[in-house]
Amino acid sequence: MDQDALRARVLDDFWVALDVVERTGSTNADLADAARAGAPAGTVLIAEAQDAGRGRLGRGWTSPPGAGLLFSVLFRPVDVPKERWGWIPLLAGVALARAVPVLDARLKWPNDLLIGPSRKKAAGLLAEVAGESVVMGIGLNVTLGVDDLPPDRPDTTSLALEGATLLDRDELLVAILGALKDEYEFWRASAGDAAASGLLASYRERCDTLGRDVRVDVPGGGPLEGRADDIDADGRLVVDGTPLAAGDVSHVRPT
Repeated sequence: MDQDALRARVLDDFWVALDVVERTGSTNADLADAARAGAPAGTVLIAEAQDAGRGRLGRGWTSPPGAGLLFSVLFRPVDVPKERWGWIPLLAGVALARAVPVLDARLKWPNDLLIGPSRKKAAGLLAEVAGESVVMGIGLNVTLGVDDLPPDRPDTTSLALEGATLLDRDELLVAILGALKDEYEFWRASAGDAAASGLLASYRERCDTLGRDVRVDVPGGGPLEGRADDIDADGRLVVDGTPLAAGDVSHVRPT
């Protein structure tokens, strides 16, 4: 990826710093360290390859060098109550679904990007709090082929495998950062009120989990099965009337 060209296109009064590295352990870990050292909000870190990329619930995230879009961004939402920071990964999911060049991109709660007729996962997102900052990491499968995908994850895919016409990672990054900026600023202008900013409605519209029978493996508890009824004002998934703030969701059957 062309660092200088990206800086010329992306940097403004919101995205203030951008670096591309050939390889690192984890862009999220690196940017969290930078945040604690005083890196400014609007910092973007991109890696061509990661050796210790992480997804939700401690899962690994791997991609051949140059085949995915692997990056993290730094937010400092100090003017938003901390109890509303949980919306940041969901707004990032909405931004990603808006920006990718495929029709009907959808989200599995909370923020897995699903594409294609089989609704397979093409991207994962991981938010981590670092002091007064939130580091938002995104891993998007761009040009991975069938042999590049994890053999134990038949539910994964890539933009290329689903016939996306735009596979240029620089162009994809510019589009995603633009959508992230828009979603974040609308949300922050409403002091993190997802309903008032329109984020809640946008998320519900794109959420493929709603209306499905699901199984949710809840951290520290047993699995919960039922119908996904709603996303509430706190971003929680409501299953048969029970709001869940965290969990690993499996779609039991299509709507």
